[in-house]
This record gives sequence, C-alpha cells and structure tokens, in this order.
Amino acid sequence: MRKAGILVGQTLELVHKNIKPGITTGELDALAEENIRASGGIPSFKGYHGFTGSICASINEEVVHGIPGDRVIREGDVVSIDCGAIVDGWHGDAAFTMVLDPKDSDDVKLSEVCEESLWRGIAAAKVGGRLTDISHEIEKYINAQGKYGILREYG
Repeated sequence: MRKAGILVGQTLELVHKNIKPGITTGELDALAEENIRASGGIPSFKGYHGFTGSICASINEEVVHGIPGDRVIREGDVVSIDCGAIVDGWHGDAAFTMVLDPKDSDDVKLSEVCEESLWRGIAAAKVGGRLTDISHEIEKYINAQGKYGILREYG
C-alpha cells in the first residue's frame, strides 16, 4: 500500500508542476499515465466502469471526477486532480485542488473551507467511532462558514 501511495504522491507532484494556462487536462492525463506505468504501476481509474482517464481532472464548475480531454486550463481556474495507482495489487489514491493566478478571493476561500473541513473530518475519526461522526463534523464546519454547503444526491 505504501508503494502505491508514494507513486500517487509523485504523480500528483508531477501533474501539479505542469498545471499552467494553455495545457489541456488530456495532456496532464498523459503525463500521469506515463509516470505511473514507467514506475511499474497501473492507473486505477483507467477502464473502471468505462472511465477513459488515468486521472480525474475537474475545472471550475465541474464537481469531481471530470474526464480528462481537450479542455484547456486558463488563468484563474480552480483545478482539482484525483489520481489512483495500483502497485503490487495495492491501491493508492489522493487528490489536490489549486487556484491558478490571478486568484479570485472567493475561490481561495472555498478551497480553504474545503481543506479545513477535511482536517476536521480526519480529527473526528476515532477507533470505534461511526462514519457519521466524521460527516457530521465536516457538515457542521461547512455550514458555519456561511455561503457554503454540502452537495446532495451526487452520484
């Protein structure tokens, strides 16, 4: 599991370094797949229920799990990348979100609220606890931030 997680981290670092205005999500996907395969891994997402990408790439209004393709990244975009890889039968999976310059303060705040809600959810995870303990902490924090909310009935 550790090897898969390390490979995913390295792949996300590579993708992060290459995100800039003018690149397509498909080009980022190709970089990720090449890195995963060259390192002895298999992209987890590719082929799963017909998914065509090695990463999920979402820009701005796309919620999550966007399919990489011809969409061009532009200045000021909010970009989320999710990556998964299999190494020796173990899966690694991680994601990041970034706001490109020039950054809109509302986009930065949204990203900060999401990240803090993640950390609060992680802090709520306890041995013997329930999944709802985690989701409750996340929702409580997000709702306290004012204009943000939880997407319902997605997926």
